[in-house]
Amino acid sequence: MKEISIVIPCYKSASFLENVVNEILDKTKAIALKEIILVDDGSPDDVWSVIRKLSKERELIKGIHFARNFGQHAALMAGYRKASGNYIITMDDDGQSLPEGIEKLIEELDKGVDVVYAMYPHYQKSVFRVFGSFLNRKMSEVLVEKPKHIQGNSFFGMQAFVKDEIIRYDHSYPYIGGLIFRATQNITEVEIEQRKRKEGRSTYSLSKLIKLWLNGFTAFSILPLRIASVLGIVCAAFGFLLGIFFIVRKLLNPEILLGYSSLISVILFIGGMIMMMLGMLGEYVGRLYINSNCSPQYVIKSTTDDEK
Repeated sequence: MKEISIVIPCYKSASFLENVVNEILDKTKAIALKEIILVDDGSPDDVWSVIRKLSKERELIKGIHFARNFGQHAALMAGYRKASGNYIITMDDDGQSLPEGIEKLIEELDKGVDVVYAMYPHYQKSVFRVFGSFLNRKMSEVLVEKPKHIQGNSFFGMQAFVKDEIIRYDHSYPYIGGLIFRATQNITEVEIEQRKRKEGRSTYSLSKLIKLWLNGFTAFSILPLRIASVLGIVCAAFGFLLGIFFIVRKLLNPEILLGYSSLISVILFIGGMIMMMLGMLGEYVGRLYINSNCSPQYVIKSTTDDEK
């Protein structure tokens, strides 16, 4: 029988994490659950104390405590490096993913699929989060070759070899989706219901979503730079044709006054495009600089294994 590792990044979930974990343990008695790895991503509440308590009560629960907040994907990388099961299941700490869905994911993995995502027929999220998820999916389809039929969610399972390929990435700014789609295209999804949050609210702000998109933009594709080149050519051609048009019009009708507003509009448009492209180029260069300085993906302050 395959052994199952569950990895859960934790942030601002101290008040309900214990209930979530106990429900998982109660609903997964029929599978060979090897370990539940809880990663405290520098949470400002007392979630680490909850993880320590759960670890003392259950041998299979293991905890990792970050020195500060490094983000969900960094937390997953730390959990994956500690996971030792044949199948790796990833879940959120908000309790929206039904533990009964774990068996459905395992059934698909038993069929030989490398990665299986939960597919929610009805999203229980805010309009902002739904829109953000939609943009992230479209970005992944274009930049990291995500199959279009895959919805892609934070509740998914994968074979151990995919996890091993993911943790080989030791640079800053990990992006789990890009690492998965780079490793395999043998991916499917299974329909699983998603319920509403019982407590708390989503910790994904607009700034965090933008950082996530930038990771996808710059970590696994040079397509944005190619788009910048094409836009530069288009703008240059547009400006050249517009210049010829104004010259011809002035020759045909010398009484026409040169338009100040049209000139300013063109300058603002071209200047804005240049600044945007320079910003994109600067993002790539900045990330190269940070990676060259060996900036860590995360810093582990302590683990429950240390205490044991």
